[in-house]
Amino acid sequence: MIRTQVAPLLKTLAVSARSSSTHHVLLASGTLGMRRALSSSTSENSSLKSKAVNETASRGAEGPHYADDGTLVKGAELKVHSEVTGDWVLFHPVYTKDEMKVVTPVVHRDERKFSDKYASLLVKIMRTGFDLVSGYKHKEIPAGSTMSLEELRKKGYVMTEKGWLNRVLFLETVAGIPGMVAATIRHLHSLRLMRRDAGWIHTLLEEAENERMHLMTFMALKKPGLLFRALVLGAQGVFYNVFFLSYLISPRICHRFVGYLEEEAVKTYSTCISDLENGRFPEWENKPAPGIAKDYWRLAPDATIVDMIYAIRSDEATHRFVNHSLANLNSSDVNPFAMREPDMTVKGLKYGFERDESAKYVKESQRLIKEQQT
Repeated sequence: MIRTQVAPLLKTLAVSARSSSTHHVLLASGTLGMRRALSSSTSENSSLKSKAVNETASRGAEGPHYADDGTLVKGAELKVHSEVTGDWVLFHPVYTKDEMKVVTPVVHRDERKFSDKYASLLVKIMRTGFDLVSGYKHKEIPAGSTMSLEELRKKGYVMTEKGWLNRVLFLETVAGIPGMVAATIRHLHSLRLMRRDAGWIHTLLEEAENERMHLMTFMALKKPGLLFRALVLGAQGVFYNVFFLSYLISPRICHRFVGYLEEEAVKTYSTCISDLENGRFPEWENKPAPGIAKDYWRLAPDATIVDMIYAIRSDEATHRFVNHSLANLNSSDVNPFAMREPDMTVKGLKYGFERDESAKYVKESQRLIKEQQT
């Protein structure tokens, strides 16, 4: 997978940012040694240590730059699309078909501490509310069932087209909030304390816009009515303010919460894909993907809605991986994804990086940049 720039005014940035490499998790050095390096503010090996404004930081630590043209692409040519018809301006993933197929919906980060259990419980409560408001019902079909599609839908085993659209539209109106809230708070924090952000803001804004584009894509399939919009307005007003206050108190718990929330999103879209591929969703079976989806994810001209859903699920798996990884970091650590991200053979199968893995990933990014300079 490679990250592609899609804004006409920001073409120069496209050739730099966060191109996914084709490598897997890096070879591990001694865990104890790495932890000692991370805990020392003076150690040159402390790759996650953010620098003061008057210190020389590692190249790319604050985010992408056009001067790093193609720096972190390994074994692939970075593609830049000069013609854009949409209104998105930030970087986002473009996946190969093989990458989209490897995502595993059962990936879960175990609740190891009280804060993890608290975040997981909040997600379960929130999902119950989402299911109620959006009318989501999808019970497991009994083994050997001979019920017709109409019977399966009537008894709540399979969703209708209207049910699926209500579900995903409501989900995406809320999913775009955490990234924007976190980016706003970190932006204000950087301004107020006059400190570097260490590259977090870029990633968080990208996540927010990516979720917004999911909503715009589904809006091409259905225009919600006044009641639905009123429910969205109420949910957004409550969730934005609660998440804002929560992020001020504990960014770590908030990122863990989003990681668990994205786990549920991956499961939801996996269920939708299963219905589509098993003849339980005939309305979308061969329906062409909206033009906005083909442009945003660079899908083939003959792409169908199932191709679009695969791309959206891959996005959610990326958010799952990134947020669980950020939850394992200190808020002052360098964002390991400021310049690149692993491909889906890592993000689709693993819940995230532990802190020592993030440190190794940052060091590898720095090494690649130095190699490019020589």
